[in-house]
Amino acid sequence: MLKRHRSSSSSSFVLKRHRSSVQVQLLPYDVVELILERLPGKSLLRFKCLSKNWKRQLIRRKQLRGPDVLFVSLEDDEAPRSIVFGSSIVSTVKFPTSCSIVCYGSCDGLVCLYCVSTPGFVISPATRWHQSFPLSSFQQLRMDRLNKGDFRAPNHKLGFGKDKVRGIYKPVWLYNSSEYGLDNVTTCEVFDFSTNAWRYLVPASPLRVLVYHKPVYLDGSLYWFTACEEETKILSLDLHTETFQVISKTPFPHVSNPLDVNMCILDNRLCVSEKKWPIQVIWLFDSSGTWKQMCSIDLTKTFSWFGEPKCVLFPIAILDKNKLLLHAREDFQPVEKQPVVIHDLRTKSYDFVFRPTTFGFSIYYFQSLFSVLPI
Repeated sequence: MLKRHRSSSSSSFVLKRHRSSVQVQLLPYDVVELILERLPGKSLLRFKCLSKNWKRQLIRRKQLRGPDVLFVSLEDDEAPRSIVFGSSIVSTVKFPTSCSIVCYGSCDGLVCLYCVSTPGFVISPATRWHQSFPLSSFQQLRMDRLNKGDFRAPNHKLGFGKDKVRGIYKPVWLYNSSEYGLDNVTTCEVFDFSTNAWRYLVPASPLRVLVYHKPVYLDGSLYWFTACEEETKILSLDLHTETFQVISKTPFPHVSNPLDVNMCILDNRLCVSEKKWPIQVIWLFDSSGTWKQMCSIDLTKTFSWFGEPKCVLFPIAILDKNKLLLHAREDFQPVEKQPVVIHDLRTKSYDFVFRPTTFGFSIYYFQSLFSVLPI
């Protein structure tokens, strides 16, 4: 039986034989931890006696090394690839689902996918465990509009995050009510895995939100851009208290073109970005509650790869401490115009990473050892 020897001054593991006093010292505890840390989550799950504390500690250590990045392909033809940046890996993956949209990022190693007309899908890429959830009222409303030939129905995006207090994961729809003939300013639906049903959150947000933007998750809350006429603000939803609040104005004025801005999480910080040709600026929200410029991207340096982008470039993650991964994803552009590139924040240089051969989404990702949703 493998046990940690606690009587010695140095932390180590020993092999203790039953009915025998013979003890053979093995590797020091810290060395074993470093070895296990480098194993994929699926391999670690084979250790049936691995404690929850070890699981949490190994996840924290993996997160300190930085995220990996997944290019989630929506088709079967994407060639498998794996590119290493320091301790991080950029790889391609195809999940066994017909869902065509991926929620922003990942939450505890879980990825959420959905579509207008099919049930949602939560999956752990490390273990391939997955669970589906049914259509919401919003999806039914949108399908009704599409079935009537109304293709102008606003395409709001699903959010996915975690109530950190109760350990419960929550898919969330927040949409502007008037666009679907409903009362109130907005309507919010939250999925409850314990009842396998959607419920309305009342009161919902007092402010309208920008359409087409994916809500981002950070530290127990989801975030949206508001659609205020005077100035654009950042709206948050605490997933434990289920209350909305405005946390800040954006560092740029009122957004006239939603395609010129986006929101993201970089180095575990809330960030926003704005494109004004020929530059794109990224700001981060610091602990004092103010916006600080993180970097400025010279779009003329990336012109040879995807021309003048119609949409703001999507910052995916910071790899190897100073390499910003960017994806030029545009829904109506051919796939060859949607490469993934690296911007070195220290040298200000730009490098080509790869060009997807199919449509898909790039997300940051930390491997998780948890294969089920707490309910």
